[in-house]
Amino acid sequence: MPRARIALFVLEALPNARVVRRFVADHRADIALVGLSNAERPSSGGLTGQVRRHLARSGPGILPYLAVNFGLPDLLRPLAPLTQAASGSTDAPEATPLKTLCRRLAIPTLTVDDVNGPEVAQRLREAAPDLILTYHFDQILKAETIGLARLGGINGHPGLLPRHRGPVPTIHALAEGPGSFGMTLHRLAATIDTGAILAQEAVPLPAATTATRASVALHAHGRGMLDHLLDAVAAAGALPEGRSEAVLPYCPFPDRAMLAALRRRGLRLTDGRDLREAVSLSGKAA
Repeated sequence: MPRARIALFVLEALPNARVVRRFVADHRADIALVGLSNAERPSSGGLTGQVRRHLARSGPGILPYLAVNFGLPDLLRPLAPLTQAASGSTDAPEATPLKTLCRRLAIPTLTVDDVNGPEVAQRLREAAPDLILTYHFDQILKAETIGLARLGGINGHPGLLPRHRGPVPTIHALAEGPGSFGMTLHRLAATIDTGAILAQEAVPLPAATTATRASVALHAHGRGMLDHLLDAVAAAGALPEGRSEAVLPYCPFPDRAMLAALRRRGLRLTDGRDLREAVSLSGKAA
């Protein structure tokens, strides 16, 4: 059977940047469209509105995590040509911002303000993908949008579903304790992180791992799982049915009490090592 044609939707950030860039380079012949989420889209309140919401819920303790995972990579992305030239990584996919990489590879891209809006629907109809893949994407696809791909969709979730469903599973796994980290590939569903599980692996991580570093490691681990799943889809011409699980409570961004409890236990959302990685995303190949 031929390989599935993929519409890939991502929010390019520290947790997924390197692995997604490498995936796009390796699967260039299979990718019909790349949708890049606009993290500052008006419907989400823009940058100011989002920061206010995070401060109201989590307090200032969440700001370093947001800055390292999202703010710095976004802020420094326009400087990539300079940092790549200085480090000799101009031709390295892992160090190349995704939009630039797609342009080099002649892969169509789309900035996504509303994944369920008419522009995305039109582009999906034109691209006619077999499969939608979301891999660290911050918008929820409606059933009608998922249905625009012949085989439906797959989501990569850096957690052991049905536990820790929501936007920051590694923070909740960090709070739960050792043995709580893992990666899940599941069917896309209109309710967040509830689709049938297609592949899942627990991943042991070092004791000093931050929530940020865990997310990077789990997205990287998921690449091998994803390749195996896509091979199976190509062989069968269909997505596996997967394993359905009871839906557990949604795990949102942490509140102030949760962050205080993590600090008392010496557990960190991010640290200087993560900061250095965020700064160097477009300045070194690995």
